[in-house]
Amino acid sequence: MIQTGLIQSAHNDLVTDVAYDFYGLRLATCSLDQRIKVWQVDESNGNWNVEDDWKAHDATVSKLSWAHPEFGTILASASFDRTVKIWEQTSFASTTDSQPNGAGAGSPQPASGGSSRWVERAVLVDARGTVRAVEFAPHHFGLKLATVSSDNHVRIYECLEQSSLATWQLSEEVDVSTLPSVSLSSSYSVAFATPTQTSATLEGASATLVAQALQQSQNPTTQGRPGMGNREADGGWCISWCKDRYWGEIIAAGCGISGAIKIIQLSPSRRPTTLLTLDPSPSPAGLPAEAGTSLASDGDTPTPFAITSVAWAPSCGRSYHLIATGGRDGHVRIWRVKPAEEEPDIEGEGGDSKWSATVVADFDHHKSAVGRVEWNITGTVLSSAGNDGRVRLWKATIGNVWRPAGSIGVEQSEDTQDADVNMGENAVAE
Repeated sequence: MIQTGLIQSAHNDLVTDVAYDFYGLRLATCSLDQRIKVWQVDESNGNWNVEDDWKAHDATVSKLSWAHPEFGTILASASFDRTVKIWEQTSFASTTDSQPNGAGAGSPQPASGGSSRWVERAVLVDARGTVRAVEFAPHHFGLKLATVSSDNHVRIYECLEQSSLATWQLSEEVDVSTLPSVSLSSSYSVAFATPTQTSATLEGASATLVAQALQQSQNPTTQGRPGMGNREADGGWCISWCKDRYWGEIIAAGCGISGAIKIIQLSPSRRPTTLLTLDPSPSPAGLPAEAGTSLASDGDTPTPFAITSVAWAPSCGRSYHLIATGGRDGHVRIWRVKPAEEEPDIEGEGGDSKWSATVVADFDHHKSAVGRVEWNITGTVLSSAGNDGRVRLWKATIGNVWRPAGSIGVEQSEDTQDADVNMGENAVAE
């Protein structure tokens, strides 16, 4: 049975994101009202009480992310005002002492609202578009964070002064829309195990080159705005870090209406490279379809869609990775990503190694755009939220058969259990 709680009137406008801290005892929310609220759970009765509330940005706050507690109580916020802000919780005394006569240039800024204990430590202003997502890196990589904005760039920042949190270095800036899907010296294949196609295989390099050529010939006027559709509102921008330390710094990123997720390897010694591209829309005739489009019938032109959320599951000892995506087409997909057999090439010369991916689950129960997908701490249960007003849970049974595990509607007080979907034919053999 699903246990739920309700926070009445959390914000004065639409809530855009919620984020639990490391221990799951505190909750940060943000909204179109430009404010951030931090909630504390009362473990005796399960109620959530607001702990802090402040105006954080000059536009919509789009995303929040907590840093690992070993670095302190730190929160990052992304906004449509094209900035990312770093907040640190301090005591009332320290906030007052740090600004006896008002904040000067470069001084920590207390969050507006009077009663808040959160201090603005840094403002990152490199984005040339609205910042859509921010996420701290796994703690074993240090105090780093990634952002993605509507200019289709993923930016990696590293904190140089952890004591003050004031100095952040832009260590990497990647244009995801122009980053090659895979180098010509190496190739990968994506096998699709879906209810309608169980054995289709696309060679990534040739498919990507043909798709890019088709897109340029059909849409010559959009070359100045790569990765974006007719409207920015049609796009989706999302990121998620690989939680496994062994493979180094790897991030999954999606931009614009490409409909694809790129798995990007980050390295201090060389430029970022694409290990794999997750694209769920091949052509049924065996020819590569235009990337990121759903196939239309009756001679209609393909309808573009965007991936709005991506979540990389904790590995927990698995020999493969699980990556979940949610898109504007209403689909929740789970990818089984298999790393290269040999050890990762540190110098970037081993072109024979390749990553592969398979779709092991594809659900369209939301029947509307999916806004968020998220894994539990062990990577065994996936949750998704859609514009249908429901939060749905998905869980794998024996043999990698993914099935609905229940759902809850925001306008219903009782849980409803969806009928199981038999996807046994699509399970991947170990």
